[in-house]
Amino acid sequence: MKCPFCGEENTKVIDSRPADDNSSIRRRRVCDSCGKRFTTYEKIETIPLIVIKKDNNREQYDRSKIEAGILRACHKRPISAQQINEMIDSVETELFNMEEKELSSGCIGEIVMDKLKDVDTVAYVRFASVYREFKDVNTFMEEIKKILE
Repeated sequence: MKCPFCGEENTKVIDSRPADDNSSIRRRRVCDSCGKRFTTYEKIETIPLIVIKKDNNREQYDRSKIEAGILRACHKRPISAQQINEMIDSVETELFNMEEKELSSGCIGEIVMDKLKDVDTVAYVRFASVYREFKDVNTFMEEIKKILE
């Protein structure tokens, strides 16, 4: 593993343990050359998941897109970075447990909304308003009424 600080290829693992979700290994490493420490995560390589977009284009699954959407929805909300990471991990676990090679972006959006609804209703409405493309205030109000019921 290359050192992210000096680029040296010789590093040593000084500690290994399961990560929080037990689906990856957290390794603490030290560079032989510069002596700096860094952390790596080792995950099982999965079959690439293809996302079918609304316009029927297909693209490879990208975790950062889910992360960006959730971060936008949770902006200035009392939600910790750990909660956000756990939510993203939970969405990803659910997606990969479906064992499908292709999933629609709609399916992914619904899973994200389910997770957001459990954590913060304001973040949920924010995400839903963009994801479901609310056209006017009435559509927005209908979604809020569903939450209140």
